[in-house]
Amino acid sequence: MKPSDESTIYHIHIDRKTPLASTTLNIVRNDPFKISELLFSSSEQKLILTSIKAVFEIMDDFEIYSINLDNTLSLSHVMFLMSGLGSSKNSSVITQERLYSLNLTNGQIQRFAKDFAGNIRESATRPDGGVYILGQVGTNVQIYTQQSSKKYTILHHGLDGICESISLSLSPHKNSTIAFVYSSYAQAKEVYVVDSIKQLESAKVITNENRLFTEHNLPRVKTFKWTSDEDDCAIEELLHYPPGKFKSTNLPLLVLIHGGPHAPSLNQFQLSTDTWGSLAATDGYGDQFLDEIRYEPLTRPGKDILSGVHRLIQDGIVDLNRLAVVGYSYGGFLNNWLITQTTNFKAALSGSGSVDYVSALGTMKFPPLIDYLMGGFPWDTSDIYAKLSPIYQLDKVRTPTLIVTGEVDIRVPPGQNFMLERARHYLGVPVQLLIFPTERHSFRNNPWHGKIKVREELKWLNKYGHQN
Repeated sequence: MKPSDESTIYHIHIDRKTPLASTTLNIVRNDPFKISELLFSSSEQKLILTSIKAVFEIMDDFEIYSINLDNTLSLSHVMFLMSGLGSSKNSSVITQERLYSLNLTNGQIQRFAKDFAGNIRESATRPDGGVYILGQVGTNVQIYTQQSSKKYTILHHGLDGICESISLSLSPHKNSTIAFVYSSYAQAKEVYVVDSIKQLESAKVITNENRLFTEHNLPRVKTFKWTSDEDDCAIEELLHYPPGKFKSTNLPLLVLIHGGPHAPSLNQFQLSTDTWGSLAATDGYGDQFLDEIRYEPLTRPGKDILSGVHRLIQDGIVDLNRLAVVGYSYGGFLNNWLITQTTNFKAALSGSGSVDYVSALGTMKFPPLIDYLMGGFPWDTSDIYAKLSPIYQLDKVRTPTLIVTGEVDIRVPPGQNFMLERARHYLGVPVQLLIFPTERHSFRNNPWHGKIKVREELKWLNKYGHQN
């Protein structure tokens, strides 16, 4: 195996008995495959891990392993989430995240929350044998419980917003302390605790890490709903008003397109420099809604975006002469397509997008995504590839575009962005390409890169986005 296909698990021991804590690093195990997820069960002294391949060819081609650290106890079950894109009888299928339980003694797998129509984001096993589930419906993520895979899923009403990183005390009692991170449009992330699942509406905050945000006049947010011009489907998104401008009219508009392609826009407080996130094919609105972009992955959600912008203009909320669009990853895919369909956007910010889906299929880390979105390979649906690849329509573009990409991005290789920049240069349309060294699809290697990216994007918007 190549070195890049191997993984090493380390155990770090931190000695806190001395004033200056010392650390000892030991190798637990070397494995000839990449590790996707790692779970440590302290009570059973076991590591549970999943393997993953560098290039996804078959979505169900992964394994779950357990490592016994002391050979004295056994772990009976482990809960895991299944990725939403897979294959069934030689055809691609798409679902929201689902929760399963694997019995490590007999290999039996059971699906939990089968009656839940939303998207499952996290879970935590309860001491009494049940499970806590963080389930997303629309823009909110709430806490649910289920006693067993054969029982119904029960919603426990709490605060509107997003619950994440749920954890609970290892108490044998049913009323174990529950801790979770909560945030909303108006509330930055903090840790909350309750002694009972019935106390969610009065959860106690125990941290104050983001108090700085309470000292500033922040944007206010409301849900904006409209009816799609395509099929009268109800669409909802989040409308962020500038500070002090809540419910004002004739405002500039920056359309932020989520990635994924199924990543949702949520009722949460989040800092993000490269991935923004409900249009067609968004998690939290059911499997059917998720699947509606197959064969038309740009035209369908693109029309939803344009119809939403049109509605905002009709309602007098937005100024037609001050429109801009931004998208990263799949949002970049849509961004690159939208600017071939309209000249109304005065500026565009395109991050790690694609312009030619034939070459993307052959170079991306995740070819099943292109296969699924286009309904097959180029030799199966060549008309769809040609129709949806922006490279063939870039002569229509008049929107000044800033392009950003990571130097070593293998999810959406930089070559796609080179093609977009070169075409714009030949056509004489204002364009700038920023390549961030050592960065992959998400900018994680150098925290300054995210700051520089946002700084340059704001400069671009100030230069082009507000022109009449």
